[in-house]
Amino acid sequence: MNINEMKAKMTQAGYVYDDTLATTLYVALQLGRPLLIEGAAGVGKTEIAKVMASVLDRDLVRLQCYEGLDESKALYEWNYQKQLLAIQLGKEESSLFGEAYLLERPLLKSIRSEKPVVLLIDEIDKSDEEFEAFLLELLSEMQISIPELGTVRAKTVPFVVLTSNRARPLSEALRRRCAYLYMEYPDVEKELAILRVKLPHIDDRLAGQVALAVHALRDSDTILKKPSIAETLDWAAALDALGKRELTPDALRQTAGFVLKNNEDLAGLDCEDLSRKACCGTCGEESHPCEGHCHG
Repeated sequence: MNINEMKAKMTQAGYVYDDTLATTLYVALQLGRPLLIEGAAGVGKTEIAKVMASVLDRDLVRLQCYEGLDESKALYEWNYQKQLLAIQLGKEESSLFGEAYLLERPLLKSIRSEKPVVLLIDEIDKSDEEFEAFLLELLSEMQISIPELGTVRAKTVPFVVLTSNRARPLSEALRRRCAYLYMEYPDVEKELAILRVKLPHIDDRLAGQVALAVHALRDSDTILKKPSIAETLDWAAALDALGKRELTPDALRQTAGFVLKNNEDLAGLDCEDLSRKACCGTCGEESHPCEGHCHG
C-alpha cells in the first residue's frame, strides 16, 4: 500500500486528515515503528488507531491504561484455577507453567496473533512510571520475556499506537522507541469538514454555526473542560434531532449539556453572546447584533 492508497482508504473510512498526519502514519507503518500521539483530551488521538485498523483491515487490540496497571493485566497472567485443578489431579508442578495455563492480556495477544493487528495503548500517561519499563522490550524488540517460558517473539508485528494526554512526562526511553505526533484541536474549517463527513444530513448553515461556537468555547478562558470533537458531533446531532436550523440562544440553552459536561461551565455560559458569535461568523457580518437576520 502506497501513501495515496492509504489516504484514499482513510477518506473512505470517513476520517478527515492533513498531510502531516497522513505522512507520519504512513512512514511509521512502513518502518514498523510504534507511534506516540500526544495532545489534549478529545482531539481524536484514539480515533486514529480505530481508523488505521479499518484502513489496514486488522483487528484492534486495546489496552486502556490506568493508575496501578501491572503486567498481569497488560502482558499475561497464569490461570491459577486451572493450575490448582491440575495439582489436585496429581500433575507435576513443573508442567503447570506451559502454554495451556497462560492467559493472554492485550500486549501478549497482539504479538501472538497469527494476523497483524493494530495495538492501541491508550492514555499511557495515566499508568505508573514503572509500567513503562514493561513496554520497552515490546516496543523495541517486539518480544516479551516470561520467566517461566522464556522469550516470546512476535509472530506478526502489530502497528502500535500510544496516546497521551500529557498528564505526566513520559520517559525518554519510551519516546526514543517511537515516532511522534502532536495533535491540536481542529480549526473551524477542519471541524466543519468533520461535521459534514460524519453528519452529512445536518443543515450546512447549522454545521457552520456549531463549528464556530465550539471554537469560541475552546478559546474561552472561562470554560474549564474544552469540548472534544465527539462532543461537537453530539451537539450537532442533538440540535438536528430537535429540528433546529439556527443556533439561537434558546437552542443553545436546550442543548448545552451535549457540548459542556460540568456545572461550572454550564452556569457560566452566555447563550446570547455565543449565539451571536456563531451566527455572525456564518453570515459574515461580525459587527451587527444579528437581530432579525440570523435569529428571526
